[in-house]
Amino acid sequence: MKKGGGRTSRIRRRKLFRCSVSRGVNESYKPEFIELKKWLKDRKFEDTNLIPACFPGTGRGLMSKTSLREGQMIISLPESCLITTDTVIRSYLGTYIAKWQPPPSPLLALCTFLVSEKHAGDQSLWKPYLEILPQAYTCPVCLEPEVVNLFPKPLKAKAEEQRARVQEFFSSSRDFFSSLQPLFSEAVESIFSYRALLWAWCTVNTRAVYVKHRQRQCFSTEPNTYALAPYLDLLNHSPEVQVKGAFNEETRCYEIRTASNCRKHEEVFICYGPHDNQRLLLEYGFVSIHNPHACVYVSEDILVKYLPTTDKQMNKKISILKDHDFIENLTFGWDGPSWRLLTALKLLCLEAEEFTCWKKVLLGEVISDTNEKTSLVIAQKICQYFIEETNAMLRKISHMKDEEVTLLNQLTLVETLWTEELKILQASAEILNSLQTPFRVLVRVGLAQQQGQALLFPAATGKDALGGRSAGQHHSLPSSLLCLQGHLWKSGL
Repeated sequence: MKKGGGRTSRIRRRKLFRCSVSRGVNESYKPEFIELKKWLKDRKFEDTNLIPACFPGTGRGLMSKTSLREGQMIISLPESCLITTDTVIRSYLGTYIAKWQPPPSPLLALCTFLVSEKHAGDQSLWKPYLEILPQAYTCPVCLEPEVVNLFPKPLKAKAEEQRARVQEFFSSSRDFFSSLQPLFSEAVESIFSYRALLWAWCTVNTRAVYVKHRQRQCFSTEPNTYALAPYLDLLNHSPEVQVKGAFNEETRCYEIRTASNCRKHEEVFICYGPHDNQRLLLEYGFVSIHNPHACVYVSEDILVKYLPTTDKQMNKKISILKDHDFIENLTFGWDGPSWRLLTALKLLCLEAEEFTCWKKVLLGEVISDTNEKTSLVIAQKICQYFIEETNAMLRKISHMKDEEVTLLNQLTLVETLWTEELKILQASAEILNSLQTPFRVLVRVGLAQQQGQALLFPAATGKDALGGRSAGQHHSLPSSLLCLQGHLWKSGL
């Protein structure tokens, strides 16, 4: 047999291939990164820990050159490498900003600087950084209207608000752009177009890190906390990662330290915050797979969809929920319906004679057995409604991908969001279904207790009172549902 041609060799080669793919492909040899490294070195920064690479799933990012230990400094980017409002004020734009009334916002100053420097091309001192920035973004404000129409309703509403906000930002800035005409030989209208400003706005919104600057009179009172950090902003997001990143006032560097170990040739991540997928798509233009913070939002109209229309107290109940901030951020998550959602449903399910106890509901108290069970049944119906809606939307997107080839990437992004939400809903449905067995078992326990019978469950065997399965075999329930079980036990059900 030819050497290396056997089954074992084939398996080994496949493992090595999978390993190399998961590690990513080194991109440090590419001209744009060679130029960036030279540019950074001139500004007193040279990285010894990380190299640019392309990874499956996340795309371009940074890969560890060596094993990284917990607490190790992985990036210390000097202030001279950052683009901040101080950078803008020191530039040719400074004089124009200082005399403009009303004072422009820090965001407008940064966007104007980016557009102007990009227009300068080879003449820009920041060209090596500008060359590696994305030429287009996938934030909702950049997507086609027919794609945004496929969003879940809460996200669609926020996306439309975002688009209106950026359009207003552009319209209100035109006079300021006109004042810059002496700096350019071309008409400023062609340089500072909506498309150019949108690119700059997305660059700042998706890539800036937090650095607090002193307030200047030449800027509006809006927060001046943006800083674009070349090279550092190649780090991708992972919700599972904990890192420490901040600007060090003593070293005048933006520093990032690991909070966990990282093996050689692995992608190094940072965490943008505990954001759900709708927030990530809205603000950053991507969806995180298996995001532990992901959830499905329940709007007011869906909240009351399966409640009796004959309830004369419904309007009052809704008013109470609004007054006590219980009408928004009601969600299904990986561990089932949130405590806020269950609490809102319990209040809405109160019988007429129970209505005076609404304050106790908001405090987490149990009002009646019927109220507890009814709220869970409604939660199940809402969850099932979302599952059906999500499956229908996925079928629609699949059909559109065949018809609208030019929108394939945008449609795939939205498809990923809906797919993740379907997984969450299926997990929630499974948890809600699993509660039916505890209800039946607890009812039998309650009847036995009333008849004076003692039921013993041997803890040593790993059995539980939820159907006799060993610990770990039944589903892990959220704390809100575990509390519900406890209340039912005490009430003798």
